[in-house]
Amino acid sequence: MKTRFFIVVFFTTILYGHGQTGDCSCCTENHMNFDFWVGSWVVEGNEGKKLGNNTINKLEEGCVLQEQWVSTDGNSTGTSLNFFNQSSGQWEQLWVDNSGTHLKLKGNREGEQMILASEPFTHTDGSTYINRISWTNNKDGTVRQVWEVLSSDKNVVSVLFDGLYRKLD
Repeated sequence: MKTRFFIVVFFTTILYGHGQTGDCSCCTENHMNFDFWVGSWVVEGNEGKKLGNNTINKLEEGCVLQEQWVSTDGNSTGTSLNFFNQSSGQWEQLWVDNSGTHLKLKGNREGEQMILASEPFTHTDGSTYINRISWTNNKDGTVRQVWEVLSSDKNVVSVLFDGLYRKLD
């Protein structure tokens, strides 16, 4: 009898617990740290020149952010999947574009910025570099994205992209 009671209590606890967390597995603060990027955006360069459009949607019950980029001329397209990895405690991004370029990044939110970086890699010049992309949640509702290449001593070697996101919605 005690065994049957234990089994009933055990499974009731599992089912009740699953129902509570199953409703919103990704509703933690960590999972929502990149929500400021969600929306439909026009992206402009430094002088206000339109670079393209970017749409960021929450998928899989809020567990994934999917990015869909299209340049103004339509020649450059790409997509990324972004998620908070509970095991590592970091955000991860996988970017792939129509030229075959791919980028894997990891990092976290620091204040009003999401900062993700690649693992160090050796370039054809024999030097080691890191890709670092930051998204800044500005007070006026815009988001600034900057993609930098850093040397092994963390100095900025070049800026590959600097765009200001303005919401279309």
